[in-house]
Amino acid sequence: MKVLIIGGVAAGTKVAAKLKRENRSHEVTILTESKDISYAGCGLPYYVGDVIPSRDELIVNTPKSFTELTGAKVLTEIQVTKVNPKENTVEALDLKTNETSTYNYDKLVIATGANPIKPPLEGVDLDGVYFMRTPDDAISLRDALDSKEIKRVVVVGGGFIGLEVAENLSLKGINTTVIDMADMVPPGFEPEFIEYIADHLAEHGIMVFTGTRLESIIGEGKVEKVKTDKRTMKADAVVLSIGIRANTAFLSDSGIELMPNRTIKVNEYFQTNFENIYALGDCASVINRVTKEPAWSPMGSTANIAGRIAAKNINGESISYSGVLGTGVAKLPDLNIGRTGLTESAAKAAGYDVESVVTVVDDKAHYYPDSSVFIVKMLADRNTKKLLGLQVLGKGAVDKMIDIAVTAMTLNATLEDIEHMDLAYAPPFSTAIHPFAHTVNVLLNKISGNFNTITPLEFATNRPEGYKIIDASIQPSFKGYPYIDLNKVDKELLEYDKDDKLLLVCSKGKRAYMLQNKLKHLGYNNTLVLEGGSIVNKL
Repeated sequence: MKVLIIGGVAAGTKVAAKLKRENRSHEVTILTESKDISYAGCGLPYYVGDVIPSRDELIVNTPKSFTELTGAKVLTEIQVTKVNPKENTVEALDLKTNETSTYNYDKLVIATGANPIKPPLEGVDLDGVYFMRTPDDAISLRDALDSKEIKRVVVVGGGFIGLEVAENLSLKGINTTVIDMADMVPPGFEPEFIEYIADHLAEHGIMVFTGTRLESIIGEGKVEKVKTDKRTMKADAVVLSIGIRANTAFLSDSGIELMPNRTIKVNEYFQTNFENIYALGDCASVINRVTKEPAWSPMGSTANIAGRIAAKNINGESISYSGVLGTGVAKLPDLNIGRTGLTESAAKAAGYDVESVVTVVDDKAHYYPDSSVFIVKMLADRNTKKLLGLQVLGKGAVDKMIDIAVTAMTLNATLEDIEHMDLAYAPPFSTAIHPFAHTVNVLLNKISGNFNTITPLEFATNRPEGYKIIDASIQPSFKGYPYIDLNKVDKELLEYDKDDKLLLVCSKGKRAYMLQNKLKHLGYNNTLVLEGGSIVNKL
């Protein structure tokens, strides 16, 4: 069987390698517009920051080494210009010779990825404007930084890549600013966490301006300033990370069905509307595993999973892909962030009766060196107790928290299914009650009515009327608010009536919960605990 693959980064090379491993008799050919194949796109920000010292470490395979390793043929600098599904052919331009050729296939795989969005703005072609999509992008920026002529950089775009670039620029001593049109960055995180992340970045020298539109880049021959709708900023360089667009323009008259966002529509087997044409990676759509709605997941992890499944299906199997959860993690200065599943607003829009909780939990035994906390938001359906989503911030291994949630949601687990999991414990790694299980317990208490709270979002936007804030910390911590010592509460409080509305606050929320529990026993039933305490909230 002759299999032709258009595109040769994560998805395309995964399909080719798996196909040849499963059936050496297949004739597999990759056509790629680039000189490189199989490079570590997600590692580019870390090359900029010298964390990855050598360019060679970004290249997983060269065309020559990939052919020797797998047996698949790789043709570089070949731009496919047209797909003819009825004839089982593609037309392509050799960028080295400017000659056109036609390639035929039995099965076609489209894995053309996505290109960075280049806005049609004044100054976008000036020297000092960079993207972050290919190894050449990262190499150009690092070479410029090494020249020591760049002191100030504006990163346009507050997604994961933009923030990771900002972190690595800051670590090199570059004055770094991030701007984004959106009201909240990074995208996909809960409102409760957005301000915390922005404040944290500011503390580490990275200013983030949201709701800010880039209008032009100013300079005589090279970048000198950035003009936005709010202000003009000095800059020696600009990194454009405002998003990507599926590379599917060449399919416009092919009859291959596209989604509204121009990604290729596929079924659960990664087939297009032509059964012998498959599409995967950043150029194709998938579905959300929870909502079953179309989703776009331009992630190397999704591309590799899809490549493996598609290859097996091309080889005659019938393996369906159940979809993505929107999982992502990123490293910021002294803070790791992760998310998976639905946000609270998305879960409500999907028809779930949502209950959520924000906790601040130890990430390992509190007495162990380098211990810190996780700030967690977990949500579930109130009726079925099905886990719907998790977001975590912290200095430690947030990915392990996220991966537990991914496993649970993949298996359609409820909170009660995962309440007593035998998770790994030793002081250097976790707490005796794992921080994930701890948060499950708190959410179950809230659903059952044993834990009465106000969320950080409610506290910030619509504080309940008539409530007196009570300091429930280990020792008085909030100036201007009365203090109650949890350890001394064993009888009715003379200074408060049983029907007084009391909002209990401590640093994390744990002591406030314990005080609420005692007060309930004594007949005080109008108490609320501020979720996340003063670590998450501003009093």
